[in-house]
Formats: sequence, C-alpha cells, structure tokens
Amino acid sequence: MELFGIPLQALLSQLLLGLVNGSFYAMLSLGLAVIFGLLNVINFAHGTLYMLGAFLAWMGLSYLGLNYWVMLIVAPILVGAFGIVIEKTMLRWLYKLDHLYGLLLTFGITLMIEGIFRSIYGVSGQPYSVPDLLQGATNLGFMVLPNYRAWVVVASLIVCFATWFVIEKTRLGAYLRAGTENPKLVEAFGINVPLMVTLTYGFGVALAAFAGVLAAPVIQVSPLMGSNLIITVFAVVVIGGMGSILGSIITGLVLGLIEGLTRVFYPELSATVVFIIMAIVLMVRPAGLFGKEK
Repeated sequence: MELFGIPLQALLSQLLLGLVNGSFYAMLSLGLAVIFGLLNVINFAHGTLYMLGAFLAWMGLSYLGLNYWVMLIVAPILVGAFGIVIEKTMLRWLYKLDHLYGLLLTFGITLMIEGIFRSIYGVSGQPYSVPDLLQGATNLGFMVLPNYRAWVVVASLIVCFATWFVIEKTRLGAYLRAGTENPKLVEAFGINVPLMVTLTYGFGVALAAFAGVLAAPVIQVSPLMGSNLIITVFAVVVIGGMGSILGSIITGLVLGLIEGLTRVFYPELSATVVFIIMAIVLMVRPAGLFGKEK
C-alpha cells in the first residue's frame, strides 16, 4: 500500500522516528522551559547534562554492572544533585543580572564538562544495548514497531505531562510560580523560596539526564551528543514560547513529526526545517506559539 507514492510502512517508520526524536525534544525543552519560566535562567548546559545522564548510564553498566532500569533512576538523581551544586555555588548570584550572564556561565560549564569527557573517551560513540525486557519488535500488521522506541515515547509522554500537571494544576506548582514572581510575599507564609528554587533547578536538569538515559540505547553515547541537539532544542523552546511548559511539550512532539515527514518528502530540508519554522513563527508571533505577549 502506498500514500503519495511512498510505501505506507516506510512513511510510518519515519513518523515513528520523528515521534521518538520529538519525545527527546519535548523532554529537553520541558527542562529548559521549567528552568527559564521559574528561574529566568537560559541554561545552555542542558545538552551537556543530557549527555552526562547517558554517560552515567553507560558507566554504571560498564564499570559497576548496574542495569538500565537502575540507572534510569540513579542517573537523574546524580545529575540533579550536580545541578543543585551548580545552582548553589554559581547560578544563585546571577538571578538579578541580565540573561546573558547566565548564558555565558552555563556555556562555560558546557565547555568544561564536554572537554573532560572528550579527553577521556574521545569523540567516538560508546554502544549501550537495549535492556532485555524491551528487545525485539511488535508486528502491528501495517508496520513493525520496535519495543524500545515505543517505550521511549510512552515514558517521555508520562514524565512530560506529569510535570505539566504538577506545575500548572497543584498547590506546589502555585507556590513555585508565586515564589518566582513575589518571593518576599511567599516567604511571609513560611515557605523557603531559595530551597524551592534550588530544587526546581535540580529537577530541571534531572529531566535532561532522564532523557539522556532514554537516548543511550537509541544513539551511541558520545561527548558530542548534547551539543549536537541543544541548538534544535532551543529552537523548539523559542517556537513554543520561552517558559511555556505545555508549549514546549506539544511543540517538541509536533516538530519531531514534521522533521520525520520532511525526511520522507524532501530529505535535504530535514536538518533545517525546525529553524525555518522558528523564523516564520518569530515573524508572526515573537513570543512563540504558546508564549504570553508582553
């Protein structure tokens, strides 16, 4: 069976690949949106922390024999703790300054971490096998669905929408939003706003590490995997609207699908289609699709 002259199975395979990429875009842009929306920091180190999560999963298996499921929990906790150290020792002093200072600091952190891993492991990728439980594929009749890729999409959607629900629909989320807009008033109710800010940054970078562990069996673990992705993720955040949680999730998934379709119909454009869409959106709606106009 063909659609627009293209075999249906090939089209669906590219859509699945686009949805998997979109899941990573959504996870990473969500972390960026949480950090920018609640802390007003442009975290350029996000891609490196994504890489760090993947490397921790690989190191846990290679050196300690810790399997994928253990590292899916441990790696985000360790990277989140590392993010808390960064926030407490460096970022905390930049909140009242221009965004450029936070961007430069996190860019410097990116260069240092990436340089350390490149000097130890080089730039070639390290293989990470799919866990036994998720190996193989399921025949759906119209296509063969790899089990692990289906898991990536489901896990990403659960984490993304659970995060959105907590921030937008719960009392804790209300405290977070109020604490960033009027910290003195929130502190008057006995809430430790600095601790809340620190934990928010730690959670944001833990999301990046979680995405890194999910990505490890899909792509080879490499020191460059974060820097190859972060520019596209920033474009996703801009299109969705800086600081918009739901906008980042929806835009990441949709752009992944658009990228997958572009690979089918016009492969030469697939590497730039996201940036073309960003340029068009900024001309029509500078605040992004889900952003608030000031």
